[in-house]
Amino acid sequence: MGAPVLNGPFTMPMFRSFVPRKLQPWIYVVFAFMFQMSGGVYLGALNEMVGGHSLMREDLQMCLYANLAGMAIYFPVLFRMKFRFTNKTLLTASALGILLCSLAAPHITFLPLLWAVCFVEGICKIQGTFECMSTIQLWMTPKRDFTVFFPLLHIIILGSMQLSDLLTTYLMYHFHWTYMHLYTAGTMLVMLTVLTCCVRHFRFMRKFPLYGIDWLGGALWAALLLEVAALFDYGEYLDWWNSPVTWQLAAVIVVNLIFCVWRMLTIRHPYLDPKIWTYRHYLPLLGLITLVEMILGTEHVLEELFYEGVMHYEAMVSVTTDWYALGGILAGCLFAYWWMHIKGYNYLRLIIIGMTTLTVYLIGFYLTVSSELHISQLAPMIVCRSFAYAILSATFMVCLEEMMTFQHFFQGLSVFNMLHMIVGGVIGGAIYSRMINYYVPDNMARYGASVDSVAVSRSHIDLATFMQEFTTQVMEISIKQIYGWVIYLSAGLLLLFLLYDTPVHHTLKLMPYWKTLAGEVKQNIWRMRNRKI
Repeated sequence: MGAPVLNGPFTMPMFRSFVPRKLQPWIYVVFAFMFQMSGGVYLGALNEMVGGHSLMREDLQMCLYANLAGMAIYFPVLFRMKFRFTNKTLLTASALGILLCSLAAPHITFLPLLWAVCFVEGICKIQGTFECMSTIQLWMTPKRDFTVFFPLLHIIILGSMQLSDLLTTYLMYHFHWTYMHLYTAGTMLVMLTVLTCCVRHFRFMRKFPLYGIDWLGGALWAALLLEVAALFDYGEYLDWWNSPVTWQLAAVIVVNLIFCVWRMLTIRHPYLDPKIWTYRHYLPLLGLITLVEMILGTEHVLEELFYEGVMHYEAMVSVTTDWYALGGILAGCLFAYWWMHIKGYNYLRLIIIGMTTLTVYLIGFYLTVSSELHISQLAPMIVCRSFAYAILSATFMVCLEEMMTFQHFFQGLSVFNMLHMIVGGVIGGAIYSRMINYYVPDNMARYGASVDSVAVSRSHIDLATFMQEFTTQVMEISIKQIYGWVIYLSAGLLLLFLLYDTPVHHTLKLMPYWKTLAGEVKQNIWRMRNRKI
């Protein structure tokens, strides 16, 4: 995935001679963390940004999807850029792009421009991360073993997400939400200084021109991805199909999809090669990651609603759960490394372990959702959720790499990440938001009928306090109902994997078709007749 294997020990010839050799790869690890902790906007300060910019929650969530879309759509171009420009040029351009976007984003209120800035920041983010990790890949695994590389890579990716959320909340609480953007800009300045002083331009092969890239096709796929994200992000706000805007957006999505497919099938070098869809198990893998991301959408909808609507936690309290998540991520990545690389066990059974842990997380939340819960009691469920997510993410990446050739791997990875980072999560979030808006009024109507204002006044109970507790309990019941439905989905998916991996499936012969049996019977009869003759 990086530079070709060099003779002798691992070296980084782009560094100047005065930089200690043992320190060189660790500098790029720190750079990777810096890139991954950056973002166009930081949802840890979502409520403050809503008030500061007079924007809706959906507007800022769309900024996140634009950032992720920039990352997902750029994968097919990464190696072409690596073969065209030097390591120093790519890292400098990425750091400078993130620096400018971080300084500009807090002051932009025009939504299309803010989304464009977040999209560009996502491109710079994935370019910088890829350049760092591909350069030190042979240091991480000299044999280019992806069962080593992907688990360690996900420690950086998933760990940075939690650290970024923690840092955003702390800076917002003690200073202002814009300080996270200033912090990111500061880290990029440090990176640019190190690159200027310690890194030189170096080419490990002759440069290749950027001919043959279907930029228009990439723009069409990016537009399609953003349109799908906007449909499900704003769907509840627009009241879904009762709004003409929703119908118009759906029509635009269909037309854009037709253009994307037509261009993919007709031009010589499409942005996404049609052959990627023909690989065995690729489409089932895409469906599986979409379902898993839909299930994990509970983290961003139901858990946050539980913290705010039932427990009434402040940001500094609820953010402490990120420490539990960080521990689960580290444990999950190391377990995946141990399972796949050290023991060499079956990938399917590792996925089963991940789905089992995910189901345990859902059941745990279903059984413990209560306004009397202490935050420390949430630790086992959050660790299970993060453990499962780390295992499944790393394992799916390894499976994708093994099923596809290098020629199509990054194109397949681009589609995979479209569903992994955006589509699955936004669809799951839209479904849970819709269910919340159905179950809360429904439960209010069902249980509210038993509230007698006359009896309440006679019992000398404060009606305002009583209604507040009643609303909290209704919210609690609604969240528990939705968790119950998600448990059915997760348990059903787990059952399918268990049935597929059952020993009978591997030890017993398949039953022959009736036509095959009839042919064998006819052949036996013909042999018997010939013997009599």
